[in-house]
Amino acid sequence: MNYKANLTVEPGPQTQLIKAGYDPDSQRGFISPPVVHGSTVLFPDARTMETHGQKYTYGTRGTPTTDALCDAINELEGAAGTILVPSGLAAVTVPLLAYLAPGDHALIVDSVYGNVRQFCDIMLARLGIEVDYYAPSLGAEIETLFKPNTRLVHTEVPGSNTFEIQDIPAIVAVAHSRGAIVMMDNTWATPLYFRPLDFGVDISIQASTKYPAGHADILFGTVSANVEHWPWLKEVNGLLGLCAAPDDAYQVLRGLRTLGIRLERHQKSALEIATWLEGRDDVERVLHPALPTFPGHDIWKRDFKGATGVFSFVLRVEREDQFKTKAQAFLDALSIFGLGYSWGGFASLALHVNLDERKVTPVPSEGPVLRLQVGLEDVDDLKADLERAFSAARVA
Repeated sequence: MNYKANLTVEPGPQTQLIKAGYDPDSQRGFISPPVVHGSTVLFPDARTMETHGQKYTYGTRGTPTTDALCDAINELEGAAGTILVPSGLAAVTVPLLAYLAPGDHALIVDSVYGNVRQFCDIMLARLGIEVDYYAPSLGAEIETLFKPNTRLVHTEVPGSNTFEIQDIPAIVAVAHSRGAIVMMDNTWATPLYFRPLDFGVDISIQASTKYPAGHADILFGTVSANVEHWPWLKEVNGLLGLCAAPDDAYQVLRGLRTLGIRLERHQKSALEIATWLEGRDDVERVLHPALPTFPGHDIWKRDFKGATGVFSFVLRVEREDQFKTKAQAFLDALSIFGLGYSWGGFASLALHVNLDERKVTPVPSEGPVLRLQVGLEDVDDLKADLERAFSAARVA
């Protein structure tokens, strides 16, 4: 039974997270759906098999487990449909393959996730698709980069590692006036803090590896589409033969139930640490969209409902030849923050950001850029860990 049937007002976000994709009546009363492992599905007779006259026909086309997750994501995103893929990178590359063809031109934000850039530069180039990178600061001015064959604009907000905020409504207005599709990687904010489809974006992407799953133990991605673009996305995903593992789908669905309260903690702790860092003499600047001093803060405040736990800061150093040495000394002194890629799990992480691939966007040059994922540990302990790292960097 649809839980909304008896509600007189739209449920709040945490209620949605608990109830979306939730149907105990169809699973013998169990509060969580069973994990369905299966490829072959049996039909009651030859006619049903010939006409595909039943809901489930083969494992790659959906199971009760994957349907429950898709229903939940559709509700959270406000989407016509969602596909599940094995990684966050695949969640970007599949729609790029779906909506671009040889001879097309795509505009990709210069602050894009590095592996997406490699896919564009290597795989899209091999397919005869032209790619240009644009500065994330561009809003309506992006129109000057459009060509007669521009078919797609890819956005990522905030920008990977440097957290630039894009003016999504302005970009959408230009792109749609020129007949182009707009995609957005919304992994950082999740649909709780920003719903891309509500702002006119056509394709909303999440690396569910991160906050939705929340425990740093699976790889997963979701791609959600509006009514116009859902049928082709679904078709292409089927043609590519991509599907998500049932155990992973179950874990993402389980992670969704606590996403709201986890994000509240990530947000609060990260903002406290970002503010603390901003007041330090050994920090050149902090790259966090929720800080009033951050360029793009006004757009973030206008469009977003919150911030999450990932941001960067620029370590102050005296000379450029100290960048690597100081960064390594800082990272090596950390004990609570782990050194690792990805983010969105319960544990805090840190890494030295490499921005060498940027083509048109100015990057911080005052010192090394260090990215922090602020996890669920006690903030005082995290500050003490960072304090030890600053001390180590000073004497390096």
